[in-house]
Amino acid sequence: MKFRVERDALADAVAWTAKSLPSRPSVPVLAGVMLRVSDGSLEVSGFDYEVSSQVTVDIQGDADGAALVSGRLLAEITKALPGKPVDIAAVGAHLELVCGSARFTLPTMPVEDYPSLPAMPASAGTIDAATFATAVAQVAIAAGRDETLPMMTGVRVELSGSNIALLATDRYRLAMRELEWRPDDPEISINALVPARTLNDTAKTLGPLGGDVTMALAHGGAGEGMIGFSAGTRRTTSRLLDGANYPPVRSLFPASHNAEARVSVPALVEVVRRVALVAERTTPVLLSFGPDGLVVEAGGSEEARASEAMDATFSGEPLTIGFNPQYLIDGLQNLLASTAVLSFVDAFKPAVISPAADDGEIVPGYRYLIMPIRVTR
Repeated sequence: MKFRVERDALADAVAWTAKSLPSRPSVPVLAGVMLRVSDGSLEVSGFDYEVSSQVTVDIQGDADGAALVSGRLLAEITKALPGKPVDIAAVGAHLELVCGSARFTLPTMPVEDYPSLPAMPASAGTIDAATFATAVAQVAIAAGRDETLPMMTGVRVELSGSNIALLATDRYRLAMRELEWRPDDPEISINALVPARTLNDTAKTLGPLGGDVTMALAHGGAGEGMIGFSAGTRRTTSRLLDGANYPPVRSLFPASHNAEARVSVPALVEVVRRVALVAERTTPVLLSFGPDGLVVEAGGSEEARASEAMDATFSGEPLTIGFNPQYLIDGLQNLLASTAVLSFVDAFKPAVISPAADDGEIVPGYRYLIMPIRVTR
């Protein structure tokens, strides 16, 4: 194997592929990226039996072939190279990389020991890449991080005709985004539970490419239990989580509310951050709404306290409710709006945060539900 490639194209391809590689692989070859040259193009791929990543790069190829090298090491090297063409050749059990006057020799691993990448499932439809990336980011923030509860670490993708709903919860908050896409089958009705971290990384990478993302999902049979995404020269697949017993989280959104507040998002985020400085990790911030506006307060150790008043438009009986400050900030920042509408049933039931347009109307599509923390005062 021997070829020449542009440094930036190589660095991007290797960085994207290496990002999903396991830090502690079950077998050494899974820490590698596969470089395969054929017909004037380079295929860079990685696979850990759960997530596969593959990208194709244009090159000047002198000799076809394949080599398997440490993904993280190659990513660090290619990122640090000068901005010149890179010559790469497989020589015996090593890979030689030359860029300007820089030269690296890396050990290779046995290509024959590397598992075959899974085939892409059948296409289910397409969606605008930038819109998809934004929607996934809005929802993935609410997914759980506790690997002992794998179901909660996923984003539930509900495909129903031309509509997609994305939902995620860690049991303390719930995010839901609904949007449109272009299905191959107008009658499609499939639900899938995708690992949130994988989905977020994939969407974040494919979003800036522009154009459309193709979503591939097996309808049963071969490839079932797997989802795939492709855009441009990049494609990735991921195993699905078992979502058979995923809770009916939509029912958590209250059918009606008794009080409602409209608040400036940047101002509330700033105030919550400031007041929470005195709060310990598990201490909530208290939001007291009334006809005069909003007071945000928190108490910490050794009698440290903070409070700050700010403008808010409020309708309903005066209300004091406590929230985890970081969960509250996460929800506000992902509204992508300058005004937030907070809807309440009472101080002990979940509150719903929605984005509002300049005219004050709630913008449909995104809702963030947050559980209150009971506080004795």
